[in-house]
Amino acid sequence: MPPSYFNEIRRLLDQVESTQAQAVRAAAELIAESFAAGGIWHLFGTGHGHILAEELFYRAGGLFKINAILEPGLMLHDGALASSELERLPGYARIVLSKHTLNAGDVLLVASNSGLNAVPIEAALVAQQLGLKVIALTSLAHSQSVPARHPSGKKLYELADIVLDNCGRRGDAALDLPGLEGAVGPTSTTIGAAILHWLEVEVIRSLQRRGITPGIVTSANVPGGDERNRQAFLQMQGRARSL
Repeated sequence: MPPSYFNEIRRLLDQVESTQAQAVRAAAELIAESFAAGGIWHLFGTGHGHILAEELFYRAGGLFKINAILEPGLMLHDGALASSELERLPGYARIVLSKHTLNAGDVLLVASNSGLNAVPIEAALVAQQLGLKVIALTSLAHSQSVPARHPSGKKLYELADIVLDNCGRRGDAALDLPGLEGAVGPTSTTIGAAILHWLEVEVIRSLQRRGITPGIVTSANVPGGDERNRQAFLQMQGRARSL
């Protein structure tokens, strides 16, 4: 029987659940603590990592207090080859982050499968200089097998306060098919999205344990959804800097 993409995804989901639970709980507590003190959860990624940052922003069933840092130059629709070059450019992350209000006590999650390029590494460094806690979503198998491209010589996982490992293999793609030089079937987006939604649920549970009822986005495509979201926006006004 030929290798199955779904079997590989199931295997990785099981591996992530069994190996990352402690890190997810720790990250959830970090974010909940920030929320309890009036902070914001920022998400940032480059290349396909930006998809993960955007996935949680204004998402039905998710938290309102999320800021997705989406920089067009680092997103593939604005030029795939150019975005790869910009991701390796020292100094660029500081410019990108300067467009957003990052306060001490906030949390920044950086999604980078390889964790070796200058921009995600620099984003972590800048955030920590500003007093934020940093969570990395990355592939340790990939990152530990390649040299860093940042002048510090560090990789993202070496800088983060908490590391969430997507358990993917080097190069991301999971299946080796006959007659092809490279593997096919990337896993980082599928697994990364599952990790982030898992983390978000744990953040909500942690807030409830603190006696805090967080603002939750309702689908705009169910009756009453628009009105509930408008009311939540008004309640959050002045606190959720991303909305």
